Amino acid sequence: MSNRPRSAANAGRALRALLLSAFLAGCGGGGGSADSSGSGTLGVSLTDAPACGFNAVNLTVRQVRVHQSSDASGDAGGWSEITLNPARKINLLDLTNGVLEYLGETALPAGHYTQLRLMLSANDASNPFRNSVVRSSAPGAQIALITPSAVQTGIKLVHGFDVPAGGRMDLVLDFDACKSVVALGNGGFLLKPVVKAIPSTFNGIRGFVHASLLGGNVMVSAQTNGTIVRATVPDMSTGAFVLARLDAGHYDVVLTADGRATAVVNAVPVESSGVVAISTEADPIVLPVSATRTISGNAILNPPGAADEAVVVAAKQTFGGIPTVTVQWQAADLLTGAYALTLPVGAPLLGTYLVGGTLPIPLDPQVALAGQYTVEASASGYQTQSISRDMSAADVIQDFALVP
Repeated sequence: MSNRPRSAANAGRALRALLLSAFLAGCGGGGGSADSSGSGTLGVSLTDAPACGFNAVNLTVRQVRVHQSSDASGDAGGWSEITLNPARKINLLDLTNGVLEYLGETALPAGHYTQLRLMLSANDASNPFRNSVVRSSAPGAQIALITPSAVQTGIKLVHGFDVPAGGRMDLVLDFDACKSVVALGNGGFLLKPVVKAIPSTFNGIRGFVHASLLGGNVMVSAQTNGTIVRATVPDMSTGAFVLARLDAGHYDVVLTADGRATAVVNAVPVESSGVVAISTEADPIVLPVSATRTISGNAILNPPGAADEAVVVAAKQTFGGIPTVTVQWQAADLLTGAYALTLPVGAPLLGTYLVGGTLPIPLDPQVALAGQYTVEASASGYQTQSISRDMSAADVIQDFALVP
C-alpha cells in the first residue's frame, strides 16, 4: 500500500475531481429529456482502491470502447470509442479518497449498452514500463507489469447502462489495484484486472485518523459481511479519508495499520447522496499499539487452475455474531502459492454508529477476540476452506490445498 505525501499535481487533481464530482452529481449519472437527435453523451472516469505493498501501479490507457452487445468480439462492428491522444500513463494509487481520472467522453446513439473495454498500450522495447509497478520495499525501481489479455483484447467489463437521447451517462470505473496485481514467484507481476462500475454521484463515508498512524500503512475499508466494497488510504498531511461512491445501505468501516489494533465502526448508514461522518479532525480515530504475529504457508489449487488464478487468503474476525470483517488479505504467489499475513493480536475495537448520535463514536476493546482469527482460502471454481487460529502466543504455519 502506498503512503506518500500528496504532490502539488495530486492536489490539483483532487480539486478537479471534486469539481467533476459536483458536475456528475448535477447530471445524476444519466437522464435528460429526449430530442430528435437520437444521440446522447457518454463520459468515463477511473478511480482506484489502494494497492498493497506498492508505491505505484502504472497503466497506460489508450482507448475506451463500448458496445451494445455483451458478446461482441473486439473486431466486430458497432463499437464506439473514446480515444486518449496521446495515450495517458496513470498511477492508479493517485486515485484514492474519491479522486477521479477523467478519461473523456463521446457522442453515442441513444440506447442500452452492455460491454465496455479499457484498452492499454503495450510495453515494448521503446518503452518497457508503460505498464509497471513500484514496490514499497524498492521505491526507486519500476518493474514491468505483464498485461497480455488487457493489451490484446482490452480489459472487458460487462455492465448495462443507458445513454439517453439528448442527455448523458457518466460511468466511474473502480480499478482495484490491490486485487489486480498478482505476484509471480520470479520477482515479476501479472495484471489480472478487477474492475467494476460504481455510482457516479459523490456520496459515502468520511472521517479522520490520528496523525500517529500516518506512517504505518493505514487502510480504511467499507465492508458488508466481511467483503470489502471500497477501500482507501488517508491523506498523508491531514489524516482525512473518504470512502466514496457507495450503493445505499449499511456498512462496517474497518481501520487497520501496521503494529496497531484493528478498529470497526458498525452499521454506518449510507444514502444515495450525501456523505456521513464517523470522526472529525478534532477527534480523529486512534488505534492502540499492538504486538503482531504472522500466519504464513502455501495456498495452492489441486488440480491447478487457470494460469492467472490465485488463491486469496483472508484473515477475518467476528464480533459477537455481527459483524464479520476482513482484517487482512493477500493473493498467494501464482507460481509458489506462498502467502504471509501479519496480524495484530491486541484486542480489536468496536463501535456502533447511531443515527442522531454524536461524535466521537465510543470504540470499546473486544478482549475475547484478541488474537482470534478465522483464516479463509478461496479461488474461483474451488471450494473455500477456513480454519480458526489463535494467534496470540506465536506465529502460525497454515497450508491450504483447494479442490474443485
